[in-house]
Amino acid sequence: MPSTPQTTRPADPRFAGNRAADQAAGGSGSTLCAHCSDGLGEPRPVEPGSFRARVHSNPTVAIAYRVAVFTAGLLLVLIGLALTVLPGPLTIPPVLAGLWVWSTEFEWARRFFTTFRRKAREAWRHARQHPVSSTAVTVGGLALAGVVFWAVGHFQLVDRAVAALGG
Repeated sequence: MPSTPQTTRPADPRFAGNRAADQAAGGSGSTLCAHCSDGLGEPRPVEPGSFRARVHSNPTVAIAYRVAVFTAGLLLVLIGLALTVLPGPLTIPPVLAGLWVWSTEFEWARRFFTTFRRKAREAWRHARQHPVSSTAVTVGGLALAGVVFWAVGHFQLVDRAVAALGG
């Protein structure tokens, strides 16, 4: 059975940013830029003689390095998640830092990091466009958190909860 030649259609502007359509049209598949390490295209190559190349040349050191990178990133992400009880953008910087640490070594984190970084920039842009309401929400939330912490300590709510649960 003879094979039919595959033809590629010219790029349709309706499908701009569609990785499958870009690849079918002969593009690199990256939706941002061909040379960016956005997690959608090819990862950045390891430069010969660099710190990462020296680390990855020894398998034992490479595994220890990956464990250290994962642990450091996890610590920062957990700190960010612990800060979610406070209002405002306080949770964004540590989570973003943790994702950045992970993205230096893990491809899945590099993809997630670019999405999170874009959303963090949008939130910061929104806060700068609405400074009064952003400040009011942040200060009001911090005041509310202070009142809650004071009430928990003043009324011994933790001890009462432990006693009520039979502890």
